[in-house]
Amino acid sequence: MSNSTAIDDEDLPAIPANGERGSDFARLSRRIAKAGLLNRRPGYYAARLGLVAAAFVGGWAAFFALGDSWYQLLVAAFLAVVFAQIGLVAHDLAHRQVFRSRRSSQLAGLVAGNLAIGMSYGWWMDKHTRHHANPNHEDHDPDVSPDFLLWSPEQAAVSKGLPRFMGRWQAFLFFPLLTLEGFNLHVSSVRALARPTMKNRVLEASLLVVHAVLYVGALFAVLSPAKAVVFFLLHQAIFGVYLGCTFAPNHKGMPMLRGEDKLDFLRRQVLTSRNVRGGVLLDVVLGGLNYQIEHHLFPSMPMPNLRRAQPIVRAYCEEVGVDYLESGIVSSYAQALRHLHDVGESLRVKSPAPG
Repeated sequence: MSNSTAIDDEDLPAIPANGERGSDFARLSRRIAKAGLLNRRPGYYAARLGLVAAAFVGGWAAFFALGDSWYQLLVAAFLAVVFAQIGLVAHDLAHRQVFRSRRSSQLAGLVAGNLAIGMSYGWWMDKHTRHHANPNHEDHDPDVSPDFLLWSPEQAAVSKGLPRFMGRWQAFLFFPLLTLEGFNLHVSSVRALARPTMKNRVLEASLLVVHAVLYVGALFAVLSPAKAVVFFLLHQAIFGVYLGCTFAPNHKGMPMLRGEDKLDFLRRQVLTSRNVRGGVLLDVVLGGLNYQIEHHLFPSMPMPNLRRAQPIVRAYCEEVGVDYLESGIVSSYAQALRHLHDVGESLRVKSPAPG
């Protein structure tokens, strides 16, 4: 696995220029570029990074000031939200929305991911790059691999062990399982760094060790053992639920691709993605990922420009006859959960009794 490639437009498949279906994206891209929506937004990111950094420092300052108290659980919840916001910043850094330079993006990503929240930036970037190249493709998208949950009837038919057991009621287990997502990020990061093909292993591992020592050391230095454990569990659980709820509405329940299914770039990104309607507050909470269609089409587009790109992309999809799905926040989760429940239906049907 390699973490040397940033997630930007250059990493995506080349756009055919033969005047047929592949040129649909090229025409859209020209409209977006003409509107200036691919231009950098240094002022926005300076303010955003400053506010997130201030919240991070302020949260830990409150932690040390409060001392050994059960009120620290409020701090744990606050820091969980801050950790998730740092994760969203790391996402933008990986897509090179913040800095033009690959090196600057990587260094900032290592600080945000490895040092601040204990997640391997290189591991996540590699995983997310493969997701962007083939969203919702059973053979290529790591986000729909049947590790715990099943995402298609075909996966359910051949499932075994824990996924098959959980698949029966996975729609009901989805949100409880998200409480473990924070732990999963840490474990997956360590496992990835154990692979000899991982680049920058020493640097990434060193930063993860520093994070773990400072984080765990702070908890047990300030809190009693019982409070430290409860703080840790609550903090990581809310962190996992927040991140999971940020990414879940975007593709879950959308068409799945498998085998030799082939679509041109525009359709591959639009038909497998879902936008979530909402105002500016939702943009902040979800880090702009509620504009998932625009983000997948133009991954290096700065987050504040996604809202302005949406009407252009939506009108163009209508013009070329490509379905464009936008749902409310509750409806988007309902669609995802309904899909998970339908996938597990075959596993809930009891086999007939012998004879």
